[in-house]
Amino acid sequence: MSAPRFTTPFTARSTAADVVAGVDLTGQRAIVTGASSGIGVETARALATAGAEVTLAVRDVQAGERTAEDIRSTTANRLIRVAPLDLSDQGSIAAFVAAWEGPLHILVNNAGVSATPETRTPEGWELQFATNHLGHFALTSGLHQALAAAGQSRVVSLSSIAHVQAPMVFEDVNFRERPYDRMLAYGESKTATALFAVEANRRWAADGITVNAANPGAVTTNLGRHLTEEDYANLPEFDFKTPEQGAATSVLLATWPQLGGIGGRYFEDCNQAVRHSAETPLQGVADHAIDPTAAERLWQISLDMLADARRA
Repeated sequence: MSAPRFTTPFTARSTAADVVAGVDLTGQRAIVTGASSGIGVETARALATAGAEVTLAVRDVQAGERTAEDIRSTTANRLIRVAPLDLSDQGSIAAFVAAWEGPLHILVNNAGVSATPETRTPEGWELQFATNHLGHFALTSGLHQALAAAGQSRVVSLSSIAHVQAPMVFEDVNFRERPYDRMLAYGESKTATALFAVEANRRWAADGITVNAANPGAVTTNLGRHLTEEDYANLPEFDFKTPEQGAATSVLLATWPQLGGIGGRYFEDCNQAVRHSAETPLQGVADHAIDPTAAERLWQISLDMLADARRA
């Protein structure tokens, strides 16, 4: 029998500041990837407001430093750090992991790319899958010991409603056999990030690591920079959120005390998502994104891909 759906007092209109009000993260250490723009900034700001030491893991260090100074000035928290991280570059990920010292209480896998033209990493991996899933898979696995050392830690894996039309095609995750479809590739990468939460939580719960997936909702950010006017015309009529609202579900999963030990689930609008259906086309989680068999298969494929890359 499945566990009952987890609900909170918060809603789609709640902000990250609403969620973190009254939460004390003093002494805790957090990493937010992609924290120099969009909802990553507001996620980091909310964690800093609650007293956490926050590392902004970013590709553009200069932009990260500007964001860090903004967060310091608005929160009076000086414990804001910036570190270079390119999730499409396995060398960059390895360097970030090697440089990390001590326990890690919160990891928000927020960074991502969307609807990119067909692009491949040096390994030949499709860029969206490589960045959104494999990059965060390698990062989180590399930080496993630091997360376990925290005693009780949380990982948030950002997904998207785009997953609902895109079950994993395990035989061709890199679009080598299929014609490349940039929207489908994005959707599959976000199915992957949801499946990651399922399997990571199963494997690591005994280490005190809780992993959940978050759909932040529709927010106008740099993530949409590759979308054309035609793309936007074909999108459903989303109820767009502010970045502060978009960050709320991530912050909830990272901080809310009542969520301690509750993992392997998919949340949106600050509550565990209902099952996706035709009646609610812009809400819910598809069965293929929380299927434990698919999650285990993806985990093994990811391990194999990273191992092949190291041997190359």
